[in-house]
Amino acid sequence: MAEDWVWDETLFAGAAPYYDRGRLPYAPTLVPVLADALGLDGTGRLLDVGCGPGTLSVPLAPLFGEVVGVDPDPGMLDEAARRAAAAGRAAKSRWVGIRAEDLPADLGTFTVAVFAQSFHWMDRDLVAATVRGMLRPGGALVHVSDLKGERLGIDGLAYPGVPYGAIDELVKRYLGPVRRAGRGVLPNGTPGGEAAVIARAGFLGPERHVVPGGQVLERAEDDVVAGTFSMSYSAPGLFGARRDAFEADLRHLLRSSSPTGRFCERGPSTEVFVWRSPTVPAGAGRPADL
Repeated sequence: MAEDWVWDETLFAGAAPYYDRGRLPYAPTLVPVLADALGLDGTGRLLDVGCGPGTLSVPLAPLFGEVVGVDPDPGMLDEAARRAAAAGRAAKSRWVGIRAEDLPADLGTFTVAVFAQSFHWMDRDLVAATVRGMLRPGGALVHVSDLKGERLGIDGLAYPGVPYGAIDELVKRYLGPVRRAGRGVLPNGTPGGEAAVIARAGFLGPERHVVPGGQVLERAEDDVVAGTFSMSYSAPGLFGARRDAFEADLRHLLRSSSPTGRFCERGPSTEVFVWRSPTVPAGAGRPADL
């Protein structure tokens, strides 16, 4: 993470209940693309690092024998367990309340480890090296995120677009001009350069897959409010006693943009990088000459 920022347990305080309704979905065909790219057949074990409310690990559960999600936020794990139960996947899902830096935590060996828009919150060099040691030889580390820099037009859609710029300005009015992150701030945002970090840990690759989005999403006012509260930089816990006032101003802003309280946007494409663990375990070498 950023040099001057220290993780704390308030990072997503109060955000977990808003994820399911508020966050935009991954591209519709992400699960079959991952199944094909990774050769998934219903066996093996998945480690979801920074699993949040199980957004990706729950739909992937049928493709593995067991899914283990780790996250330090108890609210996220409660939501993940609820989602898994609702999908009939509780029996093969396990949710562990630890930070990624606390791995391996006696969790065993895995076929695949996935980071779904979570890697940037971690001590990335430490976590990547640890996860490599938790993967079986030939296993995969998968980094998943929305495709950056994509421009998706909304001309001709039934309702106005979500006024994200105005929402950002409202957040700054309440929380200040520098991006908040728990008790700290991120003046330069979260770090990039994941490829260099993962390569340093000894992974091979990557294979890149872009899963197309672009589907039209109709969003209600409540969906947009939930999406705002699901973000680390505008999580409910950051507003303290001003939370209700912020929400009232947010709803007024949204109704000013769309009197019907309805909005349209397009779902983002999803970018996937698949890195492979070497087939020879770390530390193994050629047999000594006889």
